[in-house]
Amino acid sequence: MIRRFWARHPLFTDILVAIVGLAIAVTTAGPVGTDNADPGAPVHIVSMVIAIAAAAALMLRRRWPLVPYALAVLLQLVMLAYPSAAGSPLLILSMYAVAVYASSRLCWIAYGVGMGAIAVVGGFEALLGTVDVLGALNALLSAAVVALVGALVGVNIGNRKRYLEAVIDRSRQLIVERDQQAQLAAADERARIAREMHDVVSHSLTVVVALAEGAMATPDIDRARGAMDAAATTAREALREMRVMLGVLRDGDADAPLAPLAPVSPYDVVAAAQRAGYPATLVVTGAAELADTAQYAIGRIVQEGVTNAMRHAPSATAIQVRIDHDADATTVTVHNDRAEPSNGPGGFGLRGIAERTTHIGGTLSAGPDGAGGWRLTATIPVTEPRADAAPPREDAP
Repeated sequence: MIRRFWARHPLFTDILVAIVGLAIAVTTAGPVGTDNADPGAPVHIVSMVIAIAAAAALMLRRRWPLVPYALAVLLQLVMLAYPSAAGSPLLILSMYAVAVYASSRLCWIAYGVGMGAIAVVGGFEALLGTVDVLGALNALLSAAVVALVGALVGVNIGNRKRYLEAVIDRSRQLIVERDQQAQLAAADERARIAREMHDVVSHSLTVVVALAEGAMATPDIDRARGAMDAAATTAREALREMRVMLGVLRDGDADAPLAPLAPVSPYDVVAAAQRAGYPATLVVTGAAELADTAQYAIGRIVQEGVTNAMRHAPSATAIQVRIDHDADATTVTVHNDRAEPSNGPGGFGLRGIAERTTHIGGTLSAGPDGAGGWRLTATIPVTEPRADAAPPREDAP
């Protein structure tokens, strides 16, 4: 309770300490109990002025702790002129302030400098005969003991104070770092959800639009019915993928699965494009057991490449998808022979699959092939598959 009161009222504490220090200084800064106890002596006047200044300087001890200590040492030097001089109590308060509000190292340096100055001045005055050797030695010992008490208490309390401040500062830093990590995690999650939404919605809507336009253009009712049935199937599959993807964001929904999305099958992507009437083909060479992350990335790369070809190259005569499995890497190539220029702003598809490829240590390149077509190539390094990795499919369309 008392400690909290002093902490909440620092100005009142400083004034009270200064008043106590002034009372102590006035009663001790003079030739008390000596034969030459003349209050009007110049030395007595000087000591009283220094004592008052040292007591007043205690109010500055929090910001400039060396100021009251220097004045206390100066007062002790003036008091060497009194044969009965004793250690000034101001040394305790000022030495304590240096240890608490500065540092333990500075406290011991100030202690050594102050006691050294008293020893040098006392020895010089003893040589001149102004004070006797015994009186100078007593003054030095009393000042050293008094200052040592203040230093020891101050170092103990100062170290504890600095330790608590360091702990509080570290706690604040941890809170800031936690908030920053939460913001970064939220940003990464938003980017992941946006990437997944783009892949699912963009591809599925492109297929649905193509099927709907085909159904409207054909006079054959059976073919139109088949196209609309394929569009409905694609839409239902897109809804299922979105439900699985967003299931982790639903609290308390037991029906929404929390498992990650299963790898997208390149065969299903090419088959959907074929149902929509696009000349898409898939060639797979070699075999490799890939981790789920690699399989998922391959499916999304194929999906984005085929979707871009369907959207930006509707007059293409061939959309070729090729997956080559080697011992060290898997290469995915999506190529169409006719790409139409686009004046609209760039989308997020290529950026998303570039992020996916980089995340698993692969490389991605996309651009014109120099013959009027467009080529997308991704190289994914082969890593150890997970135990729950799905076996590769062999039912190529």
